[in-house]
This record gives sequence, structure tokens and C-alpha cells, in this order.
Amino acid sequence: MPNADNWQGDVLRDLRGTPPPQRAQSHGAAQGHGGAQGQGHGAAREQQQLPQEQEQPQERTGARVPGPNSPAPPAPSPAAPPARARQPTRSPDSRPVIDSALSGTARRPRQGEPAAARVTRAVRRIVSSSAAREVAEITRTAERIQQPVTTGRQIAVTSIRGGAGKTTVAALLGTAYAHYRQDPVLLVEADPALGSLPLRLGAETLRWTTADLADIVEPQMSLLDVTGYLVQLPDNAWLLPGSQGRIGAMLDTAAYERVMVALRRYFGVTVVDCETLPAEVARVALSAAQARVLAAPATLDGITSTYAVLQWMQGLPRHMIAGTVVALTSTTPRPGIDVEAAAEKLRSTGATVHVLPHDRHLAAGGALRTELLARPTRLAATRLAAEAFQLSQKRR
Repeated sequence: MPNADNWQGDVLRDLRGTPPPQRAQSHGAAQGHGGAQGQGHGAAREQQQLPQEQEQPQERTGARVPGPNSPAPPAPSPAAPPARARQPTRSPDSRPVIDSALSGTARRPRQGEPAAARVTRAVRRIVSSSAAREVAEITRTAERIQQPVTTGRQIAVTSIRGGAGKTTVAALLGTAYAHYRQDPVLLVEADPALGSLPLRLGAETLRWTTADLADIVEPQMSLLDVTGYLVQLPDNAWLLPGSQGRIGAMLDTAAYERVMVALRRYFGVTVVDCETLPAEVARVALSAAQARVLAAPATLDGITSTYAVLQWMQGLPRHMIAGTVVALTSTTPRPGIDVEAAAEKLRSTGATVHVLPHDRHLAAGGALRTELLARPTRLAATRLAAEAFQLSQKRR
């Protein structure tokens, strides 16, 4: 496992399948697993039969791992059969994210803002000095996101109710981290009740879920072994779905904790799309994460309920409210409230607030395409990602 001295270099070397110096090639790489092959590795791993004499990963026994100066363990008895790694109890079938009968109903994706607005913005940038200031701001924001980490950071995204843009915010954050950072980024869907994160991220098929991986993941697994059960996304990012789009899928807190503890060491940043509050898994995810993002619609009822939750969080340990960012999303071009005044009211609780402007591309749903986002939306989402990551760095 990567160490704190060269964390990013180690995980990137694992992804490329290059063995580290003076270290035997990993078991997963010897079998031909590569991160670019996506979720098909899990099925291939089950079908392969290894020779009986080949060394196998040991099952978890609870014994302490010997250090470099520890005495050599006694040789196993020749009659003892080699231990075998735990195999999945079942191999789920791959399912499409969008049913073939429904895929043809989607219209062509729209630009985030009208053509007239884009032209006007471009002319203003040419005739003014705003372009230089904008470039400088983007550079500073990127530097904040690219700060190295010694242990994986977990950022949980939740909301008070459905329709607040929670999954959209999670997709924006994960996309920003994957674009700017060099270490692996993971997006986890901890909302199994027909969550739409795979659709937002453009995944085509799903197979292994969070509950499935909880029965498989083991400490001795390499990064290549783990990514074989994940859905690969662009820019060195992976997705762990919460369900296969079926009603009735459940995720208990024990399974969630087992997966998150095991996967934290493989990924620099993990974005968790939680259930809406006050669901049990959402509360566990919020308390375990180093930073929290609370999605709230820019409506009167959305502001009222979010303000009540922030007041409740003020009674919790100080790091909870201090490590919380409110993503105030405008669901219509002209919100029915004064967005800036509402943001100031929410900031009075001690939370940080960022406003995400209305964007036609996001409002239409479907797969997120960053090149179609309005420029103000891209800048606001990047600032939100930088703020959440900075807050996660303050919490160990």
C-alpha cells in the first residue's frame, strides 16, 4: 500500500501496472488486471483458476502484520493446503443504466446558457481586463484542489429532501477532483433507492454495488484488484454504484462502513452521494467524512429547512458545522428569493455557502458534460470543490 512519503507516485504506478522497485508484482497484475478494463475485471477474476501451488492472499485472521525487524514466521506444514482469497458468493449480472426502450426518448443535450449570453460574455472579456483576473482565479483554485494528501479524504454530499440537486452537486465535485488531481478519485453512491449518480456520470452498465463489494473487499487487495469491481470514468476516476436501478435495494451502515474503511487508502479523494437526511447511512457518512456538502435549493422552503438543520448542527461538535459547505442551487433562471441575502443568513450559522447559478444543461438532467456547462457554472463548481477539499484537509 502506498506510504505517506510518495503516496501519489505509488498509486499511479499501481494503476499503470508497473511493479515498484524490489517488490514482487501484485497478484492482480499477474493475472492481467488493468484499471482501464473497468468493471469487467471482477467477472474475469472469478473465472480464472490458479494452480494449486501458486501463492494465494491469506484470509484475514486478526493477527498483527510483522514488521521488517520481526523474526521470520515458522514455515507452514507441507500437508497444509494453501489459503485462498475470499471469493464473491455470487456474480451479479451486468445491467444497463438506461433501459433500451427509454434511451431514445432523450433529446440532444443543451448548452448551459443561450448563445446570446455566451457571445455577450465573450465580448465583455475581450474589451475588459476580466479575462486576466479570471485566469488568475482559476489558477489559484486549481492549486487548492491539487494539494497532496497523506490519507484519503472523504467528502459527503447530502440534502434535506429530494430534488435539491444533491446528486448533481456530487457529480460536479467528483468531476472537478478527477480533472485537477493526479491521484485516483472515487465516487460512491450511498443512496441505493434508485439513485441517479451513474446516469449523471455517463455510466452505461452497472454490475457490482456497494453492498456487493462489502462482502468481497479484503485488506490484502491491490488497487488493481479493487478497481476491477468499479465502473471506470474519465480522468482517473471510478464509480461504486449503490444499486442496479432496482426498487428495494438496501444498504446497511455496517456494509457502508466496511467498504469506506477499506477503500479509503486507495483513493486521494472520495465523494459520497448520501441519502437525504435524516437517513441512518447519511448520518454515518456525515460523521465519518472530513468535509460535508449540504445541497439546498434556492427556494423559500429550501432555505428554511436548511437553516433549521444548520442550527441543529451548531449543537454538535464544532468541526461538524465548520466543515460544512452549503451548495445553494438555483433551480430556475429567476429564483423566487434574494439568493445573496439567503446565503448571508445561512453563513450566520458558521457554515460556508457557495451559490451554483441556474444552468440549462444541468436542469435538463442526463449525463453531465462539462463542455456544455455555462462558464459561471464551471467556475462556481470549481470554487465549491476547492472549498470542500480545503475543509477536508483541516480534519484528520
